[in-house]
Amino acid sequence: MTYDIGFDQPIDRRRCESVKWLRYDQDVLPLWVADMDFRSPEPVISALRERVEHGVFGYGSAPAELREVIVDRLQHLYRWHVSPDDLLFLPGVVTGFNLVCHALASPGEGVLIQTPVYYPILYAPADAGLTNDEMQLTRRSDGCYEIDFDIFQRTITDRTRVFILCNPHNPVGRVFRRDELEHMAELCLRHDIVICSDEIHGDLIFDDNQHLPIASLAPEIAEQTVTLMAPSKTYNIAGLKCSVAIVQNPALREKLKTTRAGLVAGVNILGYAAALAAYREGQAWLERVLSYVQANRDFLVDYVSKELPGVSMVPPEGTYLAWLSCRGAGISDNPHQFFLEQARVALNDGAVFGQGGEGFVRLNFACPRSVLGEALDRMRAALATL
Repeated sequence: MTYDIGFDQPIDRRRCESVKWLRYDQDVLPLWVADMDFRSPEPVISALRERVEHGVFGYGSAPAELREVIVDRLQHLYRWHVSPDDLLFLPGVVTGFNLVCHALASPGEGVLIQTPVYYPILYAPADAGLTNDEMQLTRRSDGCYEIDFDIFQRTITDRTRVFILCNPHNPVGRVFRRDELEHMAELCLRHDIVICSDEIHGDLIFDDNQHLPIASLAPEIAEQTVTLMAPSKTYNIAGLKCSVAIVQNPALREKLKTTRAGLVAGVNILGYAAALAAYREGQAWLERVLSYVQANRDFLVDYVSKELPGVSMVPPEGTYLAWLSCRGAGISDNPHQFFLEQARVALNDGAVFGQGGEGFVRLNFACPRSVLGEALDRMRAALATL
């Protein structure tokens, strides 16, 4: 199928229920919430239209075909063999790591977290009566982040039960290498810590980087890992609420099933339809959108280095989220607030991502190039007033 997608064409999202576009005043350009400002793949739209035309919207369950498509996909992409029975469908990845905290640890025990990190991960332990065992990722002089494994080791306590890994990492944009994943896994196995791996951005990878599910590295790692994936970021269908937990250890899977009973809703039936169509027929669209978004990333990197004095960034290896350091820009106030008030551009406040996020903002560049360019021009003009 040939796609005429028109990613350059802005879509008016203020006329629908968009969280991103309705939070702020109409003169504000929102580059914060992590969804794309692009129309979803046509096969997904067609599948939803066909399902709606059926006209009956009773309780549903995961289609057997969706299980098989996901199993085949994991084998094809990662040479990772899983069984259809290893898949547990959930209404979101955030739901998934919260469920893990409730199911696999007891109040007062700890969850290992690497900051700065996607802020719902920061809140999940406390919501289950657990503590945050936090370590900061190390930011090198060139702005790139890496893991200090001595700190990783020291952060683990005898009460640490779960490690929530974010890979590709939101917000710093790292795609962790095999050796990094193996080292993290080795330490978790040594201390009997369950790995909960948020891999929702795993399809959104740039350049020569390669996403590797940590559970795919070895059977013994898979036995101690809950992997969370979804088509939501990849195909821009986050609002349809369909994700999957891959849990190859039957005992862990049963604990999750028992804990979710009566508390965690099933997946929306339209979410199932969209996920199946996306995974089965969305590859051509994904290749096009990756090309466009990577070009946006490169445009952004060039603009920041040349036009935004005191602001710096490292090209993200994955995700469509840029992590901008504003620490050298001479902004006396919070940079998020500064750009919102002075540039009328809404970005995420880096401070909400935990330790190490102060003085940063997160910018979503999965939008038409014209929108990105206008937002950056506004930011440049605001900085010129300092």
